[in-house]
Amino acid sequence: MRIWPMRATLAAVTLLVAAALAGCGSPPGPQRIEITIHYSHFDPAQLSVPIGVPITFVLVNQDPIEHEWLLGDDAFHDRHRTGTEPHHAGRPTEVSIPALATVETTITFDAPAEWQYICHLPRHEAYGMLGTLRIN
Repeated sequence: MRIWPMRATLAAVTLLVAAALAGCGSPPGPQRIEITIHYSHFDPAQLSVPIGVPITFVLVNQDPIEHEWLLGDDAFHDRHRTGTEPHHAGRPTEVSIPALATVETTITFDAPAEWQYICHLPRHEAYGMLGTLRIN
C-alpha cells in the first residue's frame, strides 16, 4: 500500500475545503458603536454601518442636561421637529438619554439609506446636534 499519494490527496482535499469555506464568508456579527454627547454635539457625527447586521448604538450623554437621539429620514425628522413627544421609549430609533447617562439601542437595517440622527429638543439641532448615518 502506498501511503504518500494518499496523504498528498488528503492534504489537497483539506486545502480545497478550507479555501472553499474561507470564500463563503459568514456575515459579520453584531457590532457596537459608541456615540458620545458632549457640549450638545454628537461624536462621531458621521457613521457608516452595514445592512443586515445588528448594530448596538451606545449613547453616552456626558452633558448635565437630557438629550434625545432620533434616527430617520427627512420626513421622520419633519414630524419630530414640532416636539410633540416629551420622552421617547420603546422604539429603537427614538431614544431619550437622561443627563450623565448611557443608553443602548439595537437596530438591524434592511436597506441602504442615508439617515440623520438629531436631537430635537429646543434649539439643539440649530446648535449643531446632528449627525449622518450611511447604511450600505
